[in-house]
Amino acid sequence: QVQLVESGGGLVQPGGSLRLSCAVSGIIFRFYATGWYRQAPGKQRELVATITSGGITKYADFAKGRFTISRDNAKNLVYLQMNSLKPEDTAVYYCNALGGSHDYWGQGTQVTVSS
Repeated sequence: QVQLVESGGGLVQPGGSLRLSCAVSGIIFRFYATGWYRQAPGKQRELVATITSGGITKYADFAKGRFTISRDNAKNLVYLQMNSLKPEDTAVYYCNALGGSHDYWGQGTQVTVSS
């Protein structure tokens, strides 16, 4: 059974930081690219960042310079370090694993940026 379990979300003040984690099981991790997406209320889900098993990264424009995606291939973990958070970063953040025709999602973790 494939599982992607996110953690690390919560309430943070503007300008603060959070580190999201995603624990992946049930797949051969090194065969999958992984990523983070987010969905704000009333909006479509959007890409935040992706990383291949070889470490090649891609970021949405809003994430460049503030967010950093990384992964630990030995522990089947994916991280998203988020700095300088803004109220508009408020959303549910989802972990994704993509390999060939296989596309898996976690249940999401809420990030709320508010004073």
